[in-house]
Amino acid sequence: MILKNKVAIVTGSSRGVGAAIAKVLAREGAAVCVNYFKSKDKAMNVIEAIQKSGGQAFAQCADVTNAREVDEMIAAVIRHYQKVDVVVNNALPLYKFDPFAPYTSIETATWENFVQQIDGAIKGAFNVVRSVLPFMKERKFGKIINISTNLVYNPVVTYYDYTTAKAGLIGLTRNLAAELGKYGIRVNLVAGGLLEVTDASSVTTKEVFELVANQTPLRTTVSVEQFAESILFFASDWSNAITGQSISVDGGLTMV
Repeated sequence: MILKNKVAIVTGSSRGVGAAIAKVLAREGAAVCVNYFKSKDKAMNVIEAIQKSGGQAFAQCADVTNAREVDEMIAAVIRHYQKVDVVVNNALPLYKFDPFAPYTSIETATWENFVQQIDGAIKGAFNVVRSVLPFMKERKFGKIINISTNLVYNPVVTYYDYTTAKAGLIGLTRNLAAELGKYGIRVNLVAGGLLEVTDASSVTTKEVFELVANQTPLRTTVSVEQFAESILFFASDWSNAITGQSISVDGGLTMV
């Protein structure tokens, strides 16, 4: 129970990676706010699973690109648990890792593709950090974990819009770490590889999965559950001496 008495918010946690992260944090003792936007039923399923396992959680609807809704979510967490220790910025705009999609070529991608991903990844994280910051500063403690992709280091498939937005999170992470360290707030980033299997990777071809696995030292891609487990390090006190860092969880495919 390495997160006993901690309170965590996981954005976009009604399904996929976010749901797995919420469950892992709750398993290790954290009380978790399961954030969702449109998938209320799925969020309630996550809550039910956590509570059946003896954990604490509640669901809160908020579009992370909407600052007012984010403020309402943070206020709800404070009402429930009186503090916030950990924030995982996981929310992702609707996306499909389709290697044949128009956004995989600079000749066919549109700027609207970029805007959607930048708003979802960077604006969403910006809104959440701005809203939770006063409460973390007051307690002189906080863990902010941004979720990115190893495609920023090795674009196996050129998902221009998604990769560009996620690369921006690296800059945001390092600037936040530099400014907020004096308040006891640690900010780090975890970059996932191709995960088996999320909604986004459900259209990824078998050939791409095999290509990635064969280039990986462990000769396998990473499961959603394995990725979720990696978040524990940055969420727990084990990483209290670490800030401004990014780590790839991809079986060693990228080494940076």
